[in-house]
Amino acid sequence: MTNGHGGGDYKDLVVFLAAAGVMVPLVNRLKISPILGFLAAGVLLGPDGLARFADTLPWLSWATISDPGQLGQLSELGVAFLLFMIGLELSWERLRAMRRLVFGLGLMQVAACTVVLAGLFMLTGQTLASAAVLGMGLALSSTAVVMPVLAERGRLKGAVGRSTFAVLLAQDLSVAPILITVTVLAALAQGGDVLDTAVLGRALLTLVPAAIGLGALVLLGRVVLRPMFRSVAKARKVDQGGELFVAASLLVVIGAGLAAQASGLSMSIGALIAGVLLAETEFRREVEVAIEPFKGLLLGVFFVGVGLGLDLDAVAANPTGVVGLAIAITVVKAAIVFILARLWGLGGRTALETALVLAPAGEFAFVVFATGLVEGIASPVVTATVTLSATLSIFSIPLLALIGQKLTTPPEGEAASEAERAIPDPREGGTVIVGFGRVGRLIGEMLREHGQPFIAVDTDPVAVAAGRREGFDVFYGDAGRAEMLVKCGVMSTRALVVTMDSPAKVDEVVRVARPLRDDLILIARARDDQHAARLYALGVTDAVPETTEASLQLAENTLVDLGVPMGLVLASIHERRDRFRQAFQAAAPEARGGRPTRALRNTQLNQKRSGGPSEKTKLSEEP
Repeated sequence: MTNGHGGGDYKDLVVFLAAAGVMVPLVNRLKISPILGFLAAGVLLGPDGLARFADTLPWLSWATISDPGQLGQLSELGVAFLLFMIGLELSWERLRAMRRLVFGLGLMQVAACTVVLAGLFMLTGQTLASAAVLGMGLALSSTAVVMPVLAERGRLKGAVGRSTFAVLLAQDLSVAPILITVTVLAALAQGGDVLDTAVLGRALLTLVPAAIGLGALVLLGRVVLRPMFRSVAKARKVDQGGELFVAASLLVVIGAGLAAQASGLSMSIGALIAGVLLAETEFRREVEVAIEPFKGLLLGVFFVGVGLGLDLDAVAANPTGVVGLAIAITVVKAAIVFILARLWGLGGRTALETALVLAPAGEFAFVVFATGLVEGIASPVVTATVTLSATLSIFSIPLLALIGQKLTTPPEGEAASEAERAIPDPREGGTVIVGFGRVGRLIGEMLREHGQPFIAVDTDPVAVAAGRREGFDVFYGDAGRAEMLVKCGVMSTRALVVTMDSPAKVDEVVRVARPLRDDLILIARARDDQHAARLYALGVTDAVPETTEASLQLAENTLVDLGVPMGLVLASIHERRDRFRQAFQAAAPEARGGRPTRALRNTQLNQKRSGGPSEKTKLSEEP
């Protein structure tokens, strides 16, 4: 690699970006998982791929990745961002609801897999300490691969996603105790299988900084996060802080990760905690949108790194041993997870799919193995073989997820057991209100009065804070972006109500929302009849022209108070409404032109109340 300012320092990063730009569109066209694409790119561009021909063809050195360590830190950040995004989808209520799976099924899975795998390694001649290190490392699964694969297949929100995440969370929480245990085992091995209590005490004392750091992180997050993002949101409101929001989000992820790392925990755990804390605030949706591009790119770096770590020469030297061990690890873990999942009340299909995606090894195994090597516990030769098999098993996760989904799709109409039902999301089947000023608040109050679930989104941090103080589920964010609407659940809600008083912003939201779902009930606030006609042309289900409605009401009251007979007043009001109705019908797209507009339905309702339409109204309704 070249040094200085000639570009060699960033060569591997440029190669990765180029590979991402080519590989992702290609795999999408071939309908292959992007994760598999990144893994394949890592193998192809790595030292055991095209890079091995660089001596013969020097130009290949500029088209391959020669220093995997250069991408290592970015890869770690990708995992941290993933855990942060997972934390944003949680809340303390959801965590409490999942405690049985996390602290029951999850921790039991770690313990059972460790014991069984360690026992199998002891049968092959490994010492107790070495077998324990290998068993603990292989007991963990790959959060960084499993979660995106499940998300890609739309399996995160159901029973499989819930149970899988619970186990992965328990595994992540187990990393620190496992590393402490490795230290204790090292002390045991150095003492000739006689554990020195002084050594044990020093090892246990290393847990103190982790506990203090964890407590400080939670406390600081609760105190600092909301005021910090509120100040950034206020700056953004006056067009002075768009980039600051992204910067603040990155600061939270990286800062929390580094703080946890300094306390002896993993960077991922710190990011997860920060995400959970931020999930309780009104800024969670905007943060999700802000860091989504970074998460995807950095996770791509991680998958490429996994591919780079696959030593093809070693596989070719001992294919039976490496592949056989990878299959054995997968089968043993799958059997254990399946049995435990059934014992914890999960249905057969859910248990099987969960077992398949959790069966391969995970990236934290490499950390545990490296620690074991440093401590002098595990044999370098055995560890290298096991590491290679673990890497190979990670490659199988997308395939196992596909097989699991195909095998476990339940017949139509089959009910899920109580244990496997997903935690209800209030957004499902509800309403999204865009704008939570006076109009949006009144709509929210009416929806709540009638037991209709909803969430609201607004760009005014003051209105958002006021709404949350009154118990409304309001979030900060710009609904004029498709990403924000998706994060707010527009793909699963029944209705979207746009209440902003700016016609331009209303048009913007409607233009973004309608292409997302053609069946979405889309109701918008219009300034006048001309604005309403424009909204119907954009595809709204109903538009409510506030000035037109107010004018008709004022005209009706004025005419009645002046002594004009009620029948004549109502007939003229109906006639005027029908004119608006015809204009709206004409403005609507052809696909929606046959649907009665709200104006027509109001007319029909008023006619029923008044005893029937006037002669003029009857004529206007005839074809």
